[in-house]
Amino acid sequence: VQLQASGGGLVQAGGSLRLSCAASGRTFSSVSMGWFRQAPGKEREFVTSIIPTGRSAYYADSVKGRFTISRDNAKNTVYLQMDSLKPEDTAVYYCAANAAFFIRYPPGGIDYWGKGTLVTVSS
Repeated sequence: VQLQASGGGLVQAGGSLRLSCAASGRTFSSVSMGWFRQAPGKEREFVTSIIPTGRSAYYADSVKGRFTISRDNAKNTVYLQMDSLKPEDTAVYYCAANAAFFIRYPPGGIDYWGKGTLVTVSS
């Protein structure tokens, strides 16, 4: 699986952005997808994940109620709708694909990573 993230940019606090992650390969509909982010000087942190069918998702407390993950298996794409953005959301966002569902960085690592897309939220 190859992943290509897009949609990052500069937005004012309180604004919205939608990230997309397009996947290649035939196994997209069978893997869990998610997003991590890494702010300058900080470790990469879990943001959200979604099961293969798209019927269930999990969110970090810091984004719960503001971010929404979704997926379109027909388009091999996962989305991250980010609303009510805060300056502390500024980070490089990475999409991830993993055979097993995850709600944090798994001990065995993530199977596939996309290149990051930068989100900058100005105050």
